[in-house]
Formats: sequence, C-alpha cells, structure tokens
Amino acid sequence: MPTPTIFVDADACPVKDEVYRVARRTGCPVQVVANAFMRVPPDVTLTVVDAGPDVADDWIAERVQPGDIVITNDIPLADRALKAGGAALGATGKAFTPSSIGAALAQRDLMEHLRSFGEVGGGPKPFSAQDRSRFLSALDAAVMKAKRGQISVARLERQTSAGMYSSAYQPRQQRAWR
Repeated sequence: MPTPTIFVDADACPVKDEVYRVARRTGCPVQVVANAFMRVPPDVTLTVVDAGPDVADDWIAERVQPGDIVITNDIPLADRALKAGGAALGATGKAFTPSSIGAALAQRDLMEHLRSFGEVGGGPKPFSAQDRSRFLSALDAAVMKAKRGQISVARLERQTSAGMYSSAYQPRQQRAWR
C-alpha cells in the first residue's frame, strides 16, 4: 500500500493542525513549505524557502509525485499538482480535479482582472467550523484513495495518451453468434 506525502503550502494555511492530526493517524509524512520559519510538530518536515512570489509553489510542484496530496488555496499550484498525478485540496475541503481546474483557473483570472479595475473588493469569506469539518472529511478521503493505490484521472489520461495502457483500454470485440 503506497503512503502519500502530504505537501502543505503553509503560508496563510488555516488547516495545518488538522493536516498534522490526519497524518499522524494515517501514517502519512507531511512536508510543510513556507517562506518563514514556523513551529511544526517533531514528526513534520519544515522547508523554509526564499521569500518571493511562487517560490514555495515551485518547490512543491517540483517534488510532488503521483498519489501525493497538496494542500493549497493557490489554484495554479493545484493545477500543477494535478498534472503531476497528485491530488489537490483547498483549505475549505474543495477538491480540485482535472475536470474542475480549468474553470477554477478561469474564475481566478477573471476575479484578478476585475480587482485590478476596482470592480471587486474584499477577500474570501471567513473560515468557518463547517469549512474545517469539510476539509477533514476531504483529506481523509484523499488519503484513503491514495493508500488504496487509486491513480488520479490526470495520471491515467497521461498514461493512456502515451500508449502505456493502450491494449488494456481497447473496447472488447463483439463476437458474432452463428
């Protein structure tokens, strides 16, 4: 049974303690990546990267493997994690999927454009107890899927397009009855 690594994009992540709790219970290693030092439990690895836009994201994206789980609210990082064959969860428990990431990226770009013109203000809604509960459920589900060895849709699509499973995914021939 493969054990996924849980990568946490830790700057401004409100669910670090929940990640630690789930990881301890399931035996998954946790890699926290931040641009400043922060306290983490002794069984968690902290990597402090240089300050700068996307430095932590780049570090995570370069290391995520198929089956790993990335916790982030950064949609481009979630996209990169999915392309690497990993899973990506937002802090509210929203699972990014290959079929939903395109719309999420488009919405992010639209909101960024509207904010630049002053059309939209504010930020995300305050983090709630329901968000925390939804996140815990989603992380548990993601860990269990990864431990069962279920490969992500993105990885399966890459492998079939590369011809790795071409014979396994051919439709069966219908026999003609005589």
